[in-house]
Amino acid sequence: MASDKSGGINTRLAHMGNDPLSFHGFVNPPVVHGSTVLFPDSATMASRSQKYTYGTRGTPTTDALATAINELEGSAGTIIVPSGLAAVTVPLLAFLSAGDHVLIVDSVYHPTRRFADTMLKGFGVEVEYYDPLVGGEIEALMKPNTRVVFTESPGSNTMEIQDIPAIAAAARARGAIVMMDNTWATPLLFRPLDHGVDVSIHAATKYPGGHSDVLLGTVSANESSWERLHEAFITLGTCAGPNDVYQVLRGLRTMGIRLERHQESAREIARWLEGMPGVARVLHPALPSHPGHAIWKRDFSGASGLFSFVLSGGGEKEAHAFLDALKIFGLGYSWGGFESLAVHVSLADRRVAKGNFPGPVIRLQIGLEDAADLKADIENGLKATGLR
Repeated sequence: MASDKSGGINTRLAHMGNDPLSFHGFVNPPVVHGSTVLFPDSATMASRSQKYTYGTRGTPTTDALATAINELEGSAGTIIVPSGLAAVTVPLLAFLSAGDHVLIVDSVYHPTRRFADTMLKGFGVEVEYYDPLVGGEIEALMKPNTRVVFTESPGSNTMEIQDIPAIAAAARARGAIVMMDNTWATPLLFRPLDHGVDVSIHAATKYPGGHSDVLLGTVSANESSWERLHEAFITLGTCAGPNDVYQVLRGLRTMGIRLERHQESAREIARWLEGMPGVARVLHPALPSHPGHAIWKRDFSGASGLFSFVLSGGGEKEAHAFLDALKIFGLGYSWGGFESLAVHVSLADRRVAKGNFPGPVIRLQIGLEDAADLKADIENGLKATGLR
């Protein structure tokens, strides 16, 4: 069965990306391990007038995942790269050159900041960070040489919601490309290209993969940006391995129902945390108390399982006491897998979006465990802080 684009999202996720009848009826596409592709004759080889010419330029496996992502994103094309960070760096390299100016949201994923502050600056790109709440007023920060505006909503760790349509409109009016790291929402909950974004970035390591056992990134572009993105991808040779691509395609089949569970449990736990002793604030955009709730409600169709909360006081000692008391939550980076995770957030690299927090910020990834068990684990962690 080929994907029916008029069906519900879970029906589409179950079938998108490949047609079983195109490969002997097998439900899943073949995992093609290949570099060299043979040509039938020298004329075809010279003209490269066949679908596949070399492993770095695509295989039936990568095409299956790219086709599925294009359907989800509404994009003209998608590249598949070896990690979520590569999904950030490849488009930035594609659209920036020496002498250009880039505006990057200050609440951005730290490895993105590190890439900008080291390699982009080393290449002669002028890097500037902006307040995530700037909205359409970002126009005042743009310069004649501003080529890219990089967004991420919600912001990594502190969950600021950006007014993406307003930022995109202002940037487009000045001829800049708008990129968005949309890993938190996935295209199931927010489709960046529908809101004026040119390039949509995902760490497919997270919810698409879903099992903490694969690294992958996807970058999707609209018609006007696709050719340049694809050319950079081919030039850099940043192709992903076939087994990883296959694992993410398999993960897509259940991503819809997994996200439903992540969202349901995370909302329940976030609401519960708002009334807990020792907790000053809960940073979850689906809560009415969140400053960006109105924009989130306007633009997003749901929430995922990642949010943060702020302890009512203390510092690193209290943050570590909370983490070390946890039994179900693992202490580890990344998120989007089946298991719950917790980390102490560092805001040391922020220029603008430092926040006014009375205590440490703790980020929680709510997995697929029972919410009651996760609450009990968090409560033990809060008791260990001595802040109750």
